[in-house]
Amino acid sequence: MTSAGVVEEIPIVTDSDVVRVRQAVRSLALRVKLSLVDQTKLVTATSELARNTLVYGLGGLARLELVEDGRRTGVKAVFHDDGPGIPDTDLALADGWSSGKGLGLGLSGARRLVDEFELATEVGRGTDVTVVKWSR
Repeated sequence: MTSAGVVEEIPIVTDSDVVRVRQAVRSLALRVKLSLVDQTKLVTATSELARNTLVYGLGGLARLELVEDGRRTGVKAVFHDDGPGIPDTDLALADGWSSGKGLGLGLSGARRLVDEFELATEVGRGTDVTVVKWSR
């Protein structure tokens, strides 16, 4: 996968920033010609991840970019925070588990909505979640 460059970095410190992330992701999804269904999946997943960054990561940054792999283009979103980290990633990624404060998707739901999902976390150091949705 090669980057077509960072398109936008959005600090996530308020609820309105979560909305900004959703709008920016939808705009990029349109640029790479994702279907309406795939747009909705990506926007839903990134909205959940932005909310998690705000609520559990105590704020952070979303980095959005266009990517390509030679056959197709896509949208990559990286959510970074310097918060408390995730002490039990197995639980956090378990199907159906949610803290009850987000959209109810949890990380596992967000993971199911995208084509690529990567979680890197360390207790006391923060969390990075990277997702990619490819055009079909």
